[in-house]
Amino acid sequence: MKKIILMGRSGCGKTTLTQALKGEKITYHKTQYVNNFDVIIDTPGEYAENKFLGRALALFSYEADVVGLLLSAVEPYSLYPPNVTPCVNREVIGIVTQIDRPNANPWQAEQWLRLAGCKTIFHVSAYTGEGIWKILNHLREDGDVMPWEETGQSIK
Repeated sequence: MKKIILMGRSGCGKTTLTQALKGEKITYHKTQYVNNFDVIIDTPGEYAENKFLGRALALFSYEADVVGLLLSAVEPYSLYPPNVTPCVNREVIGIVTQIDRPNANPWQAEQWLRLAGCKTIFHVSAYTGEGIWKILNHLREDGDVMPWEETGQSIK
């Protein structure tokens, strides 16, 4: 499976998405430092919000195969500048989170991610599970046996 680094501002759902991708119970946990799991790198939102800490994100991105830019569907603005994805020599995907929230506008978040340069974008809800299997399938490499294949489930 390809390794992914999740980047985004505080509260956009990076840690919750990490828990959902790993199949764990969703619990609140404030990420204080970079957590490097087997195939997921979870980063604190402050790293994306501060230009000095942002340099660390650039370094950690070299440990991943895919960079995931997260943007909540309830965000009033985008943290990402236009055409930022060419700055990374990895595949960059956009992930719109919190699509199940009542005031969510996932299409606005998607447009901001497209403006940043993301060509592949996923809409996910860590709580309902919508879109989680699609991300896992995207990270799949030849020969990987995925959880839904072992249990006979279909991709949501």
